[in-house]
Amino acid sequence: MSEELFIPKTANREEVYAALLPQLRSLIADEKDFVANTANIMAALKEAFGFLWVGCYFVSKENINELVLGPFQGPVACARIAKGKGVCGTAWAKNETVIVDDVEQFPGHIACSSLSKSEIVVPLRKKDHSVFGVLDVDSQQLNHFSETDKKYLEQIAVLLGEVFYE
Repeated sequence: MSEELFIPKTANREEVYAALLPQLRSLIADEKDFVANTANIMAALKEAFGFLWVGCYFVSKENINELVLGPFQGPVACARIAKGKGVCGTAWAKNETVIVDDVEQFPGHIACSSLSKSEIVVPLRKKDHSVFGVLDVDSQQLNHFSETDKKYLEQIAVLLGEVFYE
């Protein structure tokens, strides 16, 4: 696939995700490197939606109770997050997607950027369903994320799980 994306010019987020998902599959189909694939997926999400920040954190090999920053697009980010801390650590500990409409209202929110107003975090799972990281997306707008984002970002998380290697 060419390194160019077709992004529909629509305000309908579901249409954009639906158009983007097969392109992501095609984009990573012939590439075996997980970091390269993850980086391209983060860039595609940033380009398609203009999110403030989109990236991954992975369970650290040195400390299995800590996430470490992976490929991302956006402002400089926190390098490490403890399990159960902040939105990322909470989604990891609970092994479920967490949507936060207003990060100021989330107990223990970790403010990597003061521009972030809402956030969605999706666990990344290996084929055995164990969590190897999280997909984190931040917006400058309150109440930015919906069930549509959850549905499609969870599909993208599955895609990352399918190409994950240790």
